[in-house]
Amino acid sequence: MNTVEMIAQYGHEEVAFFTNEAAKLKCIIAIHSTKLGPALGGCRLYPYKSMDAALFDVLRLSRGMSFKNAAAGMPIGGGKGVIIADPSEKTDALFEAYAECVESLGGRYLTAEDVNTDTHDADIMLRKTQYVVGRADVSGDPSPFTAIGCFDGIRATAKFTFGTDDLNGLTIAVQGLGKVGYDLACQLHAAGAKLIVCNNKNREIMAKAVNELGATEVAADEIYGVDCDIFAPCALGAIVNYDTIPQFKCKAIAGAANNVILDDECGVALKKKGIVYAPDFIINGGGVINAGQEAFTTYDKENVLKQVHNIYNTVYNILEESKATGEPEGVIAQRFAENRIKNGL
Repeated sequence: MNTVEMIAQYGHEEVAFFTNEAAKLKCIIAIHSTKLGPALGGCRLYPYKSMDAALFDVLRLSRGMSFKNAAAGMPIGGGKGVIIADPSEKTDALFEAYAECVESLGGRYLTAEDVNTDTHDADIMLRKTQYVVGRADVSGDPSPFTAIGCFDGIRATAKFTFGTDDLNGLTIAVQGLGKVGYDLACQLHAAGAKLIVCNNKNREIMAKAVNELGATEVAADEIYGVDCDIFAPCALGAIVNYDTIPQFKCKAIAGAANNVILDDECGVALKKKGIVYAPDFIINGGGVINAGQEAFTTYDKENVLKQVHNIYNTVYNILEESKATGEPEGVIAQRFAENRIKNGL
């Protein structure tokens, strides 16, 4: 599939490629939909192996943001920015150059934090563009709100799957201990869950998970096949695929990662295997609910938390509809979001 075919497949309004040699910037900004309002989505900084890999990710992520924002009832569209770089290469010049790219789009795209970017980086962007949300002096770091919503979504998934939302005694495998993943692991531990985590480069975080949360550590490629009640993907996307589905021994998948399922066929295969799936752009919507308020209203933390906690109800209702109709959970969630985009909120 060539670049044009990849873009056409997901129905994007605009995909822009930018370079700035002086700042060592290579980035892609994808605007999927502005039907409900300006496209909002974070800026992800990641050492993609190729431009095609970056394009694949940004197209899927930006479409997911359209669905996520619509499902959360926010009058904003969906977009995403990706910077192709190693996190160790972060500089002020890099983010200023990226912000100039955002500014050139004239407000059609609002950027924010994402993987390997934070409120400090957002403040740097503000030097060159006004189109930044998730500011340190307003809504702040969105990751705690993502973790809260994900925790509530896991409770809803447990209620549907096991008849109770009490997580005490359940075994939950958490893949990815970044800002959201570790915060989520702490909440799960406090609720009495037994944790399994996979190793990564941050040995300090892994040591805390093992020593303070009592987690069991396994190799990264072993996490898919561990015996657990719920598998919580909190790293990168497409981890439910043709290779991993045969390995899963969990009863449900519910986590903070985006684009968890590779494609529709994998969603069907997961359903046939009897594994419950909490749709990613529903369960992980807490962060964008928090940052998104900056885009269309006066920020109100109490109101944000009320909306974030409602993720519990949305997840549970989708799981119930999937049970009643036999359709994959992701299909139901996508239709819910697409109807909101088509018909307005």
